Amino acid sequence: MQLREFTSPDALAQAGATFIAECASRAVAARGEFRVALSGGQTPLRTWEHLATLDLAWERFTIFQVDERIAPEGDRDRNLSGLRQGLSPRTPRIVAMPVEDSDVEGAAARYAAQLPDHFDLVQLGLGPDGHTASLVVGDPGLDVTDRLVTVTREYQGRRRMTFTYPALARAHETLWIVSGDDTRDALGRLLAGDESISAGRVGREYATVLTDLMVH
Repeated sequence: MQLREFTSPDALAQAGATFIAECASRAVAARGEFRVALSGGQTPLRTWEHLATLDLAWERFTIFQVDERIAPEGDRDRNLSGLRQGLSPRTPRIVAMPVEDSDVEGAAARYAAQLPDHFDLVQLGLGPDGHTASLVVGDPGLDVTDRLVTVTREYQGRRRMTFTYPALARAHETLWIVSGDDTRDALGRLLAGDESISAGRVGREYATVLTDLMVH
C-alpha cells in the first residue's frame, strides 16, 4: 500500500483526478475501455470536478457504483446525484445501482450480473468509524462471500446497496481518497492493516492512499 500526502483538500482532489486520468489512459490504450467503480460521499466530489476538466476519452469510460443509498431518484443523499453533478458537463456511461426497485435484493443480484470480471480501478473512501463502501462493522454484509453486491441494514438513516469484498477484490488497482480530521484514527488503522475495521479487510496489493492528513 503506497501513501501520498498533500497539504490541502484541493491539492488532494487534483492528485486524485490525475491518478484516475492516468489509469484511464493506460486502460484505453491497452483495451479500448476504462472500467472503474467509484464510491460516493462528500470527499470525492472535488476530485470529480477536477476530472471533468480533463480532455479524456470519456466515451470509453464505464463507471459503476461501489455503493448507493436506497433513496428516490434525484435525492441529494444519492451518491449518483453527486457523481453526475461533479462530472458535469461530461456524460460518461454510468451503470447506476437500481436502488429504486421494489425488490432491492433482486436488484442487487441483477446489478452484480452486470459487473465485469475485473475493474481497472476501484476508488474507495474511508469513514471515521473505519468503514469503506457501505461495509460497516457489525453489518451482515461484511461476511457475504457468495455475492458481489448486497443490501445492508440501516446505517445513518438509510439502507444501502454495496459491493462486497469479493467485488472489491476484482480491482487491478485500488485508490483510497481520504480527507477530514475525523478520519485520522481510521487512516492510521487502515495503513497498519487493522482488520477490526471494515476498510482494513480490503486487499492492500496495488493500493494507493491519497490524503490531506499529514500522518508522518
